[in-house]
Amino acid sequence: MDIESTVAALSALAQPTRLEVFRKLIAADPNGLPAGEVASQLKVPHNTMSSHLNILNHAGLVSSERRGRSIVYRVELDMVRNLFAYLLKDCCGGRPELCQPLVPTTSPPTANPPELPVADKTYNVLFLCTGNSARSILGEAILRQEGSEHFKALSAGSQPRGEVHPFARDLLKQLKYPTENLRSKSWNEFAVAGAPKLDFVITVCDNATHEVCPIWPGQPMTAHWGLPDPAAVEGSEAERRLAFAETYRMLRNRILAFISLPISSLDRLSLQNRLSDIGKS
Repeated sequence: MDIESTVAALSALAQPTRLEVFRKLIAADPNGLPAGEVASQLKVPHNTMSSHLNILNHAGLVSSERRGRSIVYRVELDMVRNLFAYLLKDCCGGRPELCQPLVPTTSPPTANPPELPVADKTYNVLFLCTGNSARSILGEAILRQEGSEHFKALSAGSQPRGEVHPFARDLLKQLKYPTENLRSKSWNEFAVAGAPKLDFVITVCDNATHEVCPIWPGQPMTAHWGLPDPAAVEGSEAERRLAFAETYRMLRNRILAFISLPISSLDRLSLQNRLSDIGKS
């Protein structure tokens, strides 16, 4: 990477629509998106979108291939990594490890390299929602049991209700999950000195992801796995309990996919994309 290619890449991104296009393609990696679909999502005329994609392509930030009748665009992740490595190589007086998490794992080793995922580590995972009474509680209980070997499960809320929803507790007891230590609590407990260092923070409701989060110690990776609130379902008791069972099913599927990820062998950008993909499933 040199200064000319860096300027070309930054210039290509220095336009609101192109930056949105680039972010869409980052989220869609590794499959990419057809040009027409990107244009539709951003409500941009197709000929205008073609011009934006050509500029990104010329800067080396994206590549294209024909699939049937469509031209599919993908982000060139090596280019992105090289761009950030070039920008950060002199960070903090020659100590780019202090710029984590932006430094790519493919950058040259330093005297004090950033901490990377390791196979035998126990990862702290915090599930967040607004009330911390149903969805995040279910997530904590599921991961605590299914991933106990390598994960420590936690949960919290931005506006905790102070109690676990009785339908959530009943369901977990019925499924033989321990419930003794489950409680509704504020996310502030995990943003103070001495709190566990978080490796992953996962929001499971739409409200929490739009709120201003505390500054988490340890710069954890984040993901949004939005799910409908089972506590908001109306109807008979049987219908309401069924909503909790469906939320449990979807959360368990996502958590099983999460704990099966080869975390120690993925770079941060790839791991972030995999986490996002799980939230879309």
